[in-house]
Parts: sequence; C-alpha cells; structure tokens
Amino acid sequence: MTTNRRGSRPTHVRPRPPSSGRPAPVRVRPRPPAPGRLSVHSPIRRSRGIPLVGRVALAAGVIAVAVGVLYVGAGGLGTVAGALGGTLSGFIDDVIATPVPSATPIPVADAPSIESPGEPYTNQEQVDLVVTVPTALVGRADYRIRVYLALKDQAAAPIQEVELTSTAKIIIVVSLTKGINDFSVTMVGPSGESESSPLVRWILDQNKPPIKLTAPKDGAVINRKAVTLEGRTQGRTTIIAHNRETGDKITGTAANDGSFALSLPITKGSNPIRITATDPAGNVAETELTVTRGSGRLRASVSLSAYSISRTALPATILLTVTVDDPDGKPVEGARVTFTLDVPGIKIVKGDARTDANGRAVFETTIPPGATRGEGTAAAFVRTEEHGNTTDETVITIKK
Repeated sequence: MTTNRRGSRPTHVRPRPPSSGRPAPVRVRPRPPAPGRLSVHSPIRRSRGIPLVGRVALAAGVIAVAVGVLYVGAGGLGTVAGALGGTLSGFIDDVIATPVPSATPIPVADAPSIESPGEPYTNQEQVDLVVTVPTALVGRADYRIRVYLALKDQAAAPIQEVELTSTAKIIIVVSLTKGINDFSVTMVGPSGESESSPLVRWILDQNKPPIKLTAPKDGAVINRKAVTLEGRTQGRTTIIAHNRETGDKITGTAANDGSFALSLPITKGSNPIRITATDPAGNVAETELTVTRGSGRLRASVSLSAYSISRTALPATILLTVTVDDPDGKPVEGARVTFTLDVPGIKIVKGDARTDANGRAVFETTIPPGATRGEGTAAAFVRTEEHGNTTDETVITIKK
C-alpha cells in the first residue's frame, strides 16, 4: 500500500528538504478571464487594404493639403479649384474604373514572296513585282508591304510601302537603275516586321549588243554552197542571218561566252547578208556584209610510195595516198574514198578509206609476182556530202 505525504504527493517523490529561513511557497490561483473576454483568441484577420471610401477620403485629404500649396503659389482660389477638380475627378475615375484588356495583334507568321522573272535582263526602266502575301493577312488595313532594293555592292534599303488588297497577289510597279537590281519585300503591321522574302533580281541593260565577225571578211569569195558566219557577241544573244539575195534565213543563239557560228546557203554571184543580234534584254544591233560564191571545185590529189617497180622485186608493197581539199582549199575531213590499182597482168585491186583531219587517206596493198611489164594506173574516187564528188589518178610502171 502506497502512502501519500502532504495530501496527494505519492511516497516515491522525494520531498525538497526545508531550507533555513526560506518561506514556504505560496500557491496562486489563476485569475479568471475578464468579463467579455473569450478564453480562446479569434484568428487574426489581415487587412486587405483601405476600403474604397477610405481611399477616396485619403485622396481628398492629400488634395486638401495640395490646395493650400497651390493657393499660395498660384495666387487665387479659382486657379486652385480648376486644378483640384481635374485631379480629383481623374483619381476617382482611375480608382473605380474597370480594367479593359487591349487587343492582341495577329502575328506575321510567314514572309511574303516575289515571283522570279523568266528573263532577268530588260531594257525597260520600270517592271512589275508580283508579290504574294500570307493568306491570313489578305485585305488587312493595318498591314502594308514594304519593298527593299539593293543595288550592286550596296545594302538593301526600303523604297516604298504598299497597302494590301482583297487578293493574295499584288502587282507593284518599281523603277530600275542601270545594272543589277535586287528586290525583296516584308510585311509591316501592329506586330512588327516579318522576315524578308527571297531576293529577286532584275538587270537593266539598254546597250546594243556588239557584233564582231571573225569570218568571212566582207567581199570574200566562197567556193561552196554555204558560207559559215563566225563571230562573237553578248552571251545568249539571238543571231539571225538573212541572205537578201536568196531570202534564206538561219537563226542561232550565241553561247554563254558570246561565240557563234551559222551556216547560210549562198547562190552563184553576189550574196548580200544582214546579221541581226537581239540580246536577252531586247536590245537590237545589225551589221551587213557581202560574199561571192566562186566557181571553185572539190580537189583530190593521188600519190604513190613508188611509181616504178621492177618485176624482179615482186612481190612488193605499195601505198596509195590521196589528199582532199574543199573549194576554199581547206582539208576535207571524213570524205569517203575508194582506191583502185590497175597493174598489167593482175586483177584490179580495190580498197576503201576515209580522210582524216588533214584531208588525207591511205591504202596499202601488194603487187604480186604475176604482174607483167607495162604501165598501170592508181586512182582515188572521192565522195562528200557538202561539196559533191571528185576523182584523181596517176601512173605506175612495171619494169623488167
């Protein structure tokens, strides 16, 4: 059984030993809460700012202070009243007004584009730019097309702005400067400026193309059925050669380096020829010359490696060579040649060949021991597409 000391203290709690002269502790009862006070505190409420009426009153107080200052500085009540009315009215409007969100402009999603010309060279000082705008912006009054121009070795600079229409494609007339003109366009609106379109190039060229004939010379005699007109002009220029005697015409285009060669039929006698050159920009130049078709003919000349052979030296190898020149004395390449060798005592020998770039053709054969004493012939029959046919022959002798 557990005994208690001093009322309710259990025996296992050791009592504090009394100190000499120390008064015994006095028990104090807790005070009851004052009337009207709750024993548990209510949650603390945070202030959410001054109410609207309070803000108006505060503003009025601030304005009242300002009134005194204005009255002294401005020198009169009327001036102060005017300023006060405007200030107070504006402040109250700002306090009670309902915020209105501003409109968000449509962003420019895509850049416009320009159609590339089929031929960039022109001799016209104004050209049409065909511009296509993004579909979402067609007809928008708050967007415009800005046109940029970059000349040779210069940076692009804006030159004009154009309003949009109800269609996606818009034609803009622009002026050109001599030489290279690189155009680009952008869209400009509330959201700013779009990316630039790819460049489109125009080249203003108002100079006539030069015509420099290298062959033939004016007044030359041509011993063929056609004359070859050779020369140089501006690259990609269209060349028309017209024989005013026969009415024949031939058309060609100069290479990128400007070189050209045209073959024009001619007739016997005088042939006045007019050459017209039209460059890519449309500029035209002309020149004239006259050539005469001569009475010259295709020529062939046969030679042998040996013109006299002894019967005691048979069998013997022999070479037949022919040289072919056209009516102007130039070597004919690719002519077809038939050689024949007719020596007494043996059958006629035949062989075919073609002339090389030097107009030469060679045939090799052997004269057998059966050949008899006497004279024979070596011949060449020549055929060409342009100059017709010709023949030539020489004598070969078989000795004792």
